[in-house]
Amino acid sequence: MLTSAKNIHFVGIGGIGMSGIAELLHNQKFNITGSDLTQSTNVDRLQKLNIEISIGHKAENINGSDIVVYSDAIPKDNCELIEAKKQNIMCYSRAKMISQLAKLKTSTVAISGTHGKTTTTSMIGSILKDSELDPTIIVGGVVKSINTNSVLGEGDIFVVEADEYNRSLLELNPTIALINNIDLEHVDCYKDIDDLKRTFLEFTSPIPFYGAVSICKDSENAASLIESIDKPIFTYGIKSKDVDFRAEDIVQENGKTTFNLITKNKKYPISINLPGQYNVLNALGAISIATIMNIPIDKITTSLNGFDGVKRRFDIKTHSEELTIIDDYGHHPVEVESVIKAIKDNWDRRLVVAFQPHLYSRTAQFSKEFAQSLLLADSVLVTEIFASRESMNESINSEKIVEEMKNLGHKSVSNTTLENLINDIESNYKKGDIILMIGAGNIWRYCDPLKDRLV
Repeated sequence: MLTSAKNIHFVGIGGIGMSGIAELLHNQKFNITGSDLTQSTNVDRLQKLNIEISIGHKAENINGSDIVVYSDAIPKDNCELIEAKKQNIMCYSRAKMISQLAKLKTSTVAISGTHGKTTTTSMIGSILKDSELDPTIIVGGVVKSINTNSVLGEGDIFVVEADEYNRSLLELNPTIALINNIDLEHVDCYKDIDDLKRTFLEFTSPIPFYGAVSICKDSENAASLIESIDKPIFTYGIKSKDVDFRAEDIVQENGKTTFNLITKNKKYPISINLPGQYNVLNALGAISIATIMNIPIDKITTSLNGFDGVKRRFDIKTHSEELTIIDDYGHHPVEVESVIKAIKDNWDRRLVVAFQPHLYSRTAQFSKEFAQSLLLADSVLVTEIFASRESMNESINSEKIVEEMKNLGHKSVSNTTLENLINDIESNYKKGDIILMIGAGNIWRYCDPLKDRLV
C-alpha cells in the first residue's frame, strides 16, 4: 500500500470516522480526495489541509484513484462506488482501511463497547501521549485538547475505537482490547443480544497470548463473556467488588468528579473534569489499559486530571447561573438516561431536554426505553427522527416517545421540529435552566443559535 497505492478517495469523507482516517493518511503523504453530500465542520477542517473535496457525489470524482474508501452510511448504489467497480478500483470499507493502518504499527489497542468508546479511547490516547509513547490514534470524536479525531504518532502503538456497527470491529486484530459494556443496539445488524455478544466474543479471538482483555464487570452482558475468553483478563467496576480496578467514594460537583481508585489493595485519588458515573467507568477502563501497558499510576492520574473531554460528549457550550447549554451525542436510551442523571447529580436546577431520535429502526425498537430514559428531565421536547443511513419510513415517528412519556405521567413533554426548536425552547425557558441538546444527528447545529438567542 505504501508503494503502489498513493491516490485514495473517500466517499462520505465528512463523517467523523472517515475524516480522521483521511487526515491521518494525508499526514502520511498520501494524495487524498473526497466527496460528501454537504459541507460540514469536518469537511472545513480537511479543506484547510488542502484536501480536495467535492460536495455531491459524481462518478468522475473517483478518476485517478488507486483505492476508494467508503463509510457505512454510503448505499451500495452510490454512483462513485459503482464507477469504482467498473474501473476495477479497490474499494475498502472504513473498518477495513483502519485495519490496514493498524498493520503499520506493532501493537493495536482497541476500545469497544456499546457506550463510552469515544471518551475512553480519547482518555487512553491522552495517557499514552502524555507518557511520551507517541501513539497513533483514531477516535470517533474531536478531542478538545488536539482539536482533531486522529493523531499520527511515531511510536509503535495504534489506539483505535472499535465500532460494533455492521460488525466492523471484527476487521481489527487487537493486541489489547477493552469491552466497556454491551447493550442491545444496532438492531438493523443484530437479531438479538446473544448475536451481539457473540460478535464481541469473536472480537477477542485474535488477541495473542501476550495481550489482554479488560472488561467492565458492572455490565452483565460484558461480564458474561469472561468464562469464554481464553486470554489474560482484567476487570473493573463500581458496583462489582471482585475486580482488579474499582472506584469508591465518588463525589460529583459542578461537572467534575473525584473518586478513589482501589487496585491491588492500594488507594489512589482520581480527579476528572467530567460528570457522571458512566465517565467514572470510562476512566476505570482507561486506567486498566494503561496499567496493563505498565504506565505508572502517577502519570495516569496526572493525564486524566488534565483531560478536557471530547466535542459532543457532555460538551458545555455556555455555563452560568442563569443559563447552561450542554450538547451531547447520546442516541441510545442508556446513554440518554446516563447524561440526564449526571446533570441532576451535579446541579439542582430545572432541566429542559431537546432530544433528536436517531434512526427509524432504533426509535421503533426502543421507544418505551427512550420515554423511560427522559423521565428525570423537567421538560422535554422531541424532534423528528434523524434518518441518517436509513430510508424514509412514515410508519415510524417520534410521537410514540411523547405518547409513552405521557402514559408514564410526565407533565411537560411535546413534539417539535428542528425548524421550530429554538422558538419552542425560548418559550419554555426560565432563568436558571440547564438545556440539554442530545442526539447523534444534526441537533448540535442549533446550540450556538440558541445561545445567541438566550444569552
